[in-house]
Amino acid sequence: MSRDAAITLTWADGQFKFRLGWGELEELQEKTDAGPYVVLRRLHSGEWRVQDVSSIIRIGLIGGGMTPDEAYKKVRFYVEQRPPLESVPYARAILEAGLVGAPEERLGERRAPKRKRASPSTRSLTEKSDLAPSTEPVRP
Repeated sequence: MSRDAAITLTWADGQFKFRLGWGELEELQEKTDAGPYVVLRRLHSGEWRVQDVSSIIRIGLIGGGMTPDEAYKKVRFYVEQRPPLESVPYARAILEAGLVGAPEERLGERRAPKRKRASPSTRSLTEKSDLAPSTEPVRP
C-alpha cells in the first residue's frame, strides 16, 4: 500500500480531503520561506506565522482535489476572517499527514510473514568446528 499523504477532516462547512504531496510541500516551502519540518516545529512551538497556517490549509485543499479558486475562497472566509488559533490544529494535522502519513493509513504489510519453527536444538553451529578454540579455557 502506498501512502499518499492525504487526510480527510471535518472543517469549515463540511468534510474535505487535504493532501500535501511532494509538489505541494515544495509550494509550501516557497510560500513560507522555510522547510516543511521548520513550519511544523513552528506550529508545535507556538512560533507560527499566519502565512504558515493559511498556506498549509489552502495548498492542502488544492492537493486534495479542490480548484485553486475554491480553495482560495474557503481560506479567505474560514481562515483569514476567523481568529488564527482556530485554524492552527487543522494546519498541524494537514502538515503532519503530509510529512508522516495520516493516522488512518495502514502501514506495511497486512500481516507479518509466517515464521519457520525454530529448531529445538540449542547447540551452536560452530560447536562441531575443526578450528582451535579462540580463547584458552579458564582453569579452576
